[in-house]
Amino acid sequence: MPQAEWDALAGADNPFMSYAFLTALEESGSVGPGTGWSPAPIVIEGLEGKLVGALPAYAKGHSQGEYVFDHAWADAWERAGGSYYPKLQIAAPFTPATGPRLLVSDDKYAVPLLRAAEQLCTQHGFSSAHATFIEPDQLEMFERAGWLARSDIQFHWTNRGYADFEDFLGALASRKRKAVRKERAAAQDGVRIERLTGEAILPEHWDAFWEFYQDTGARKWGTPYLTRAAFDLLSAKMGEQLMLILAFMDDEPIAGALNFIGGTALYGRYWGCSVDKPFLHFEICYYQAIDAAIELGLQRVEAGAQGGHKLARGYEPVQTWSAHYIPDPGFRSAVADFLVQERRGIKDHALQLGVHTPFKK
Repeated sequence: MPQAEWDALAGADNPFMSYAFLTALEESGSVGPGTGWSPAPIVIEGLEGKLVGALPAYAKGHSQGEYVFDHAWADAWERAGGSYYPKLQIAAPFTPATGPRLLVSDDKYAVPLLRAAEQLCTQHGFSSAHATFIEPDQLEMFERAGWLARSDIQFHWTNRGYADFEDFLGALASRKRKAVRKERAAAQDGVRIERLTGEAILPEHWDAFWEFYQDTGARKWGTPYLTRAAFDLLSAKMGEQLMLILAFMDDEPIAGALNFIGGTALYGRYWGCSVDKPFLHFEICYYQAIDAAIELGLQRVEAGAQGGHKLARGYEPVQTWSAHYIPDPGFRSAVADFLVQERRGIKDHALQLGVHTPFKK
């Protein structure tokens, strides 16, 4: 794909739809042969041969690295005698961050792109197609095409014009404010923390972070999703959009978190450590991210999937969306019924969580 044409469709706000990010995953072997993620982008070209629409799509041989869980759907379809895999996944691989999934120069290309995805499923016997972490403004286009909507909850921090971290703390209830200060003091005791971007991220920093990432990946997923080469390629292709936060003890790195800088948000992605220090995870992943977002004038911090513990640290519940195409009428009906019930539960859960935010009432 021509980089300039792809990036013109993707826009500059979301780093995970960029040509640099997606090609870094391919060139590093993080997606492609042997990974269960086979790149299968769907595009529309204009009369002059330039891209006017695109779907960042992948043929998937499993459901790993998606963060919108359909394992129960796969199990049900397999028990009924079907073959759930391969399926089509429209997503930023391994990235539970909301962003555009219909990359179009005009909204009129949205439904034709989705019809092409449906046709691909039919031609190749795919059980289904799934677009995950859709930008809310694009959900209507998926629903207009007849795709089923699904919701979930993440925890995001919102910048309400804070001058600095202390200003943010002033918005919290007294007890919560004291708890955050206590956690930060404990985490920073005997530790030096650095935030590095661009050329300041040296090979030895990536080597240290790779060790942290491998440990976390092995415990969470069994096998880390990204290869070591992915970090070098991301650094070379989009280093100014990376922020590596490292904690040092006696000049040795002991923990780190990798963030991506978008146009309006800071996206926390990967974390790991070699020393189990109380509250260091919260400091590196959540409080330092808030500090950085305020300094950069960003509107929010998206700190990844799940994590009810983020609530007490100023991160609030936000609804996320996915859309699903299921061609088999019986299977589609069963999933649609399930989603109605699931959405009710998600809505009730979000209301309950909203009551427990740490902000002054």
